[in-house]
Amino acid sequence: MLERGPRRTLAAASFVNMLGSSVFTLTAALYFTRCVGLSAAQVGLGMGVGALVGLLAGVPVGRIADRRGPRGVYRATLTAQAVAMALLVLVRSFWLYTALLCLTELAGSAAQAARGPLVRGLGGPRPARFRAYLRAAVNLASTLGALPAALVVQLDSRPGYVCLVLGNALSYLVTAVIVGRLPDLPPVQAPSGTGRRSALRDHRYLVITALNGVLSMNGAVLVFALPLWIVGHTHAPRWFAGTSVLLNTVMVILLQVRTGRSVDSGARAARAWRQAGFAFLAGTTLIACASGMPAWSAVLLVLLGVGVHTLGELRHAAGSFELRYALAPAHAQGQYSGVFLFGSGLAGVAAPSVLAWLCLARGEPGWICLGAVFCCAGLVAPSAARWALRSRPDELPGGAAG
Repeated sequence: MLERGPRRTLAAASFVNMLGSSVFTLTAALYFTRCVGLSAAQVGLGMGVGALVGLLAGVPVGRIADRRGPRGVYRATLTAQAVAMALLVLVRSFWLYTALLCLTELAGSAAQAARGPLVRGLGGPRPARFRAYLRAAVNLASTLGALPAALVVQLDSRPGYVCLVLGNALSYLVTAVIVGRLPDLPPVQAPSGTGRRSALRDHRYLVITALNGVLSMNGAVLVFALPLWIVGHTHAPRWFAGTSVLLNTVMVILLQVRTGRSVDSGARAARAWRQAGFAFLAGTTLIACASGMPAWSAVLLVLLGVGVHTLGELRHAAGSFELRYALAPAHAQGQYSGVFLFGSGLAGVAAPSVLAWLCLARGEPGWICLGAVFCCAGLVAPSAARWALRSRPDELPGGAAG
């Protein structure tokens, strides 16, 4: 448990933010199809366009946060998110829906980039450990958010869906109020001669970002590919498709902080990625083996696969937290966070298509191939991290020299 103070305040803000966001995310597709009248294809296209456009905001807004201080910029982006979200209740056409979704995603990407320096500044000597605590907190919020979402889906009425949209907008405003209680972190003076876009010219950091992007696709495995695999390719009960990932959520809530304790340097973070790659390969192989098995065997294999996959997810997340902060200069945490988030965000946009083509269309070999890709990225990570860390001074945060 965090002690009273700024870190607990930021954790509370993150919890409220995710509580509102998870409720909306779980019901957004139903709201736009059943209440607004858009087709499923239009909803998917708009979400894809919005996600791609949103990626553009991270680096420039992160740079502004570095120059002006992250707290004020973060509050401004949260307010923008609240306004854009509230306007979604006025949507009546595909074009307005897409435009507002782009604004929402732009503000969201900007908020994440501005939040990075706050986590770094308030996290003390071990910001990655603090970031692990935040991840456990937002996973708990996401789980709790599923309860009102399930109730509204059961009622299936426009007023209920509208309440969730406006509730999410309100959660952004409440988060902004909570963030206002944080201390104002002054910007760190940049060394003379530092380029305006140093993060985008840091090839070593970009390589780490690319590896993280590949490994980040693991998140879509359980929420996108696995339910479709269970329903369409196994004899497991259909209800199991919606509950199989509960094990993942519980494990993240209980184990993320503990997992991050041993990842206290860049070198150990890279080894954690290597371990994650092996775990992902084992997890996807177990899930693939569920096809054609009797129902009880399929359920057991999927649960084992989800458990092993989640162990990999925990190690990947712990390594990502450490490398993200250890490799970013103190004066450029915002723009480096923007670059790092751009890589994982781009992977998130591409993941559904990649997984559909690889796992769902090609069956068991595709699942094993996906695991092999994760494993290869993990195996490359230690060498890439050593190469990147050689260009960093020993005093970098997070024990980069370790």
